[in-house]
Amino acid sequence: QVQFVESGGGLVQPGGSLRLSCAAPTAIAGSFRFLSMGWYRQAPGKRRELVAVITSGGATNHLHSIEERFTISRDNANNTVYLQMNSLKPEDTAVYYCNTDPGSPRYWGQGTQVTVSS
Repeated sequence: QVQFVESGGGLVQPGGSLRLSCAAPTAIAGSFRFLSMGWYRQAPGKRRELVAVITSGGATNHLHSIEERFTISRDNANNTVYLQMNSLKPEDTAVYYCNTDPGSPRYWGQGTQVTVSS
């Protein structure tokens, strides 16, 4: 595959949880474990923003407004990044993407839609 492929989104009620997965493109499979990876999101009418980051060493950081509700993790053996999202709020509604950090323009995928609504 030539882009990141995200999955796991859907419709969930406020307070619910989702786990997103992201498979890396074939072109970076060999260097994946050395790369910092990020989850991004873009809500309607807003700019794309970085939500959470995980370094090659496993250190993590997240957007202040996330308040540790989200957990980013990685599986270097399978070139996959995950985002566990708990206590979801309507304002978390967006298309979620993964990419390297900083994002590489050539590898943006289609994203996965997350909708939080009752």
